[in-house]
Parts: sequence; C-alpha cells; structure tokens
Amino acid sequence: MSAVGCVFCRIAAGDPAEPATVIQEWPDALAIVPLGPVTPGHWLVIPRTHVRDAAERPEVTAATVYRAAELIGETGDDVNLIVNVGTAAGQTVDHLHVHIVPRKAGDSLALPWTR
Repeated sequence: MSAVGCVFCRIAAGDPAEPATVIQEWPDALAIVPLGPVTPGHWLVIPRTHVRDAAERPEVTAATVYRAAELIGETGDDVNLIVNVGTAAGQTVDHLHVHIVPRKAGDSLALPWTR
C-alpha cells in the first residue's frame, strides 16, 4: 500500500476524513487511541514517515519505539509493547505501529501465545 492509501498516513497528516484521538505528537511520530482498545490506555505510536513494518527501515522503527518508551516512562504503567510484522503475525495495517497495552495483575487479557 502506498502512503496515499494509508489510513495512518492520513491520520498523521491531520486529514479530517480520518479523525483520531491524538494522545501526543512529536515531529517524527504521534500516539493515538486505536479503534478497538483492548485495555484502558491502549495506544498506538505511529511514525509520520510511511514505513510498511518494523523491518523496512530500522532507524524509523528505533525512533518510533523510543517515542513509545517515552510515553511508558511518563505513565509508569506495566505494559506490553507489541510490534507485529506481517499478516501472519497479526499486522492489520501496512504502516509501522507500536502498541502500548497497559496491564494490571489479573486483568485476564491473553496474548496470542498464552493459554
């Protein structure tokens, strides 16, 4: 998918046809609330540069994970930091995005590899 057809690129550009709840903005990335958060405080950190996935441009991936780590440091929450690469791994949007999923003891949110 090209940047033109990418929903995350349109969100990053501020396209009014793609409204999003923005948590934080930086020159290189932004954090938004996903459409279906799995826990309260579940956010996505997306780079403003169109990058298909974490393997395509490691320097963009590193900068995006850095921004996610900054947010985690501000919240002090226990979290899962999740990056999916490819559809078999659960990637549903072809634009790099880092999930920040806050966790609480006993919250019973099962990750894909847990039983």
